Amino acid sequence: MIHFTRTSSIAPGKMADAMTFAAEMVEYIGTAHGQKMTLMVPVGGNPHRVCWYSAYDNLGEMEKSQVKLLADPKYLALLGKAATLFIAGSANDEMWRDL
Repeated sequence: MIHFTRTSSIAPGKMADAMTFAAEMVEYIGTAHGQKMTLMVPVGGNPHRVCWYSAYDNLGEMEKSQVKLLADPKYLALLGKAATLFIAGSANDEMWRDL
């Protein structure tokens, strides 16, 4: 199983809008693409972050999912809404696998 997280730091003064966007993205990906995604916030450390988590059976499944998302005009439009909500360059992606 592949576990994927994307963490981003929220821009100053944008917490409410960023959380609304983050939840909208989870809802859209779940509804339009059938991909279960979890929205998380930190318990410690920098509180002005948000993290999206999803799991895939294997890397091939993850790649197929990402190719479909990047070809989806509505998904790309949603991403455009995030341009001012997060600190540029703060996105951090991680992939983990089960042993």
